[in-house]
Amino acid sequence: MTIDLTALGWDAEWAAHVRRRADHRPGRVTRVDRGVCTVLCADGPIRASLGGAVLATAANDLSTLPCAGDWVLVGTWPDRRATVEAVLPRRTALVRRTAGKDASGQVLAANLTAAAVVEPVHPEPDIGRIERLLSLAHESGAQPLVVLTKVDLAADPDAIARQLAAVAPGVPVLPVSAERGAGLDPLRAQVAAGRTLALLGPSGAGKSSLVNALAGAVVMPTQAIRRVDGKGRHTTTWRSLVPVPGAGAVLDTPGVRAVGLLDGSRGLDRAFVDIAELATGCRYGDCGHDGEPACAVREALENGELTARRWESWRRLQRELAFETRRRETRVAAERRGGWRGGRRRPSRPASPPSAGGF
Repeated sequence: MTIDLTALGWDAEWAAHVRRRADHRPGRVTRVDRGVCTVLCADGPIRASLGGAVLATAANDLSTLPCAGDWVLVGTWPDRRATVEAVLPRRTALVRRTAGKDASGQVLAANLTAAAVVEPVHPEPDIGRIERLLSLAHESGAQPLVVLTKVDLAADPDAIARQLAAVAPGVPVLPVSAERGAGLDPLRAQVAAGRTLALLGPSGAGKSSLVNALAGAVVMPTQAIRRVDGKGRHTTTWRSLVPVPGAGAVLDTPGVRAVGLLDGSRGLDRAFVDIAELATGCRYGDCGHDGEPACAVREALENGELTARRWESWRRLQRELAFETRRRETRVAAERRGGWRGGRRRPSRPASPPSAGGF
């Protein structure tokens, strides 16, 4: 079995890293199971454990561990055991804040060309969730999209798409039905050869059905949603990169119950570009939009140009980012004084030796 890596996005820039490590072969991670990666190489898929250089780097920064979508270099030992010896630099990455006291990030997927926020129209779209996930998608560096699924259950899906365009300025809103195969052509363009489309959304949104429709085969299991509230169970329990025959790839993610923003100020500004543009009209550059004179944002709220719901959504996410920034600064300051773990100080220790990966 041979695999066309260029269809998965391999190009001359990636190849330059291999020239520095000619004794290793490149591949793309499709999924990770307890530290063992499934990697698509030119001569077929392999299972590879983590090499010493990768583990040494991850000891100081868990976000450097390989994830679905990563390009890696694989070494083969005399006993035919394969190991991931280096993770190539990521061009884009979906990162969310992890739960717990430490303000750390979890890389959900890497090297995406487009990131689609998938939201079902039934029982009704959750606008706040769309805004939050769009901030994450914008921050990733990939092209953001909004995909409205199960539109066969809506009386006027185009009207819903037009309404949601107001909360996704500048972002394509695509109504689709995987069940009927309707509206899929714009999505197929996102998985053309060399491109990777990530699907991000709640359980029961129809992400796995979209993967199957784009791949032209049942490659991901699906489950029926509950009729009472339209919610579904977690069908996908791992992040998985799925090659599309004759095209690129689509990356499915588990249903996300909650997404914490880690450091998404740029993504938030892009997701709420309407508010950011209004703020440029304020008299004062540091306007807090809370009673200052000649505040363009407050004026827009008063005349109805900006809705109270969208304003409150922006303020809530801004407060969350400010809180995470303070936590991160506190952690960094504590580490400089002697370490930080779970909100408690720890004795300092020598830094791990530099990774042999050299990336």
